Amino acid sequence: MGTELNAVAIITARGGSKRIPGKNIKEFMGKPMLVYGIEAALQSGIFREVMVSTDDEEIARIAKDAGAAVPFMRSEETSGDFASTDDVLMEVLAAYEKRGETFDYMACIYPTAPFVTAKKLTEAMKLLVEQDASGVMPVVRYSFPPQRGMAIRDGKLMYCYPENAMKRSQDLEPVYHDSGQFYCYHVERYRACKGDLPDGYMPIIVPETEVQDIDNPSDLELAEMKFRMMREAGARSWR
Repeated sequence: MGTELNAVAIITARGGSKRIPGKNIKEFMGKPMLVYGIEAALQSGIFREVMVSTDDEEIARIAKDAGAAVPFMRSEETSGDFASTDDVLMEVLAAYEKRGETFDYMACIYPTAPFVTAKKLTEAMKLLVEQDASGVMPVVRYSFPPQRGMAIRDGKLMYCYPENAMKRSQDLEPVYHDSGQFYCYHVERYRACKGDLPDGYMPIIVPETEVQDIDNPSDLELAEMKFRMMREAGARSWR
């Protein structure tokens, strides 16, 4: 699909999951959830390496069967509950460097994001390179303006921002949130600031129908419904 870059796609998939045991490899619409991100990265044709960082042998086996590399296992330090995604990415980049391999760009893909597609990854990486950005993040617009949100105080509803209570929705600035699917980075800049990009991220906007956090069984049901809608609409580039 795209032109290969000196880039690595890193799928971060540790074995532990307390809310949905085995979530990263739980079957989702006929495949282990992890596989969707791997397939999207491979089908994009833009990554020199598509790898999975894990501490779990079963995840490693499924990842390899799907076509990803697992050149080394995650360390104990980055496998615990308190390790951050940045800790994992820094470890992966350092491990590759020890092997004599470096990359100009990378994408961090979450293992529980079946809505990631080759098209989205290609669009994000193209924006990263062409705009000489430090990072690119897919975001989704809030369906209701948070500027008109309310809180419960002393048992009563109160506007958090009373100055916006009577404003029309179309007169308020659109607000977006992280879609929780993937991130693209300029590797040198990322490592220099350990992930805390001083110049921030450039956005690509994805529809709400293709975004779903998966933290409990009801989230899974919603994700499956949205996925069917996306697939039926022909949104996945491999269909």
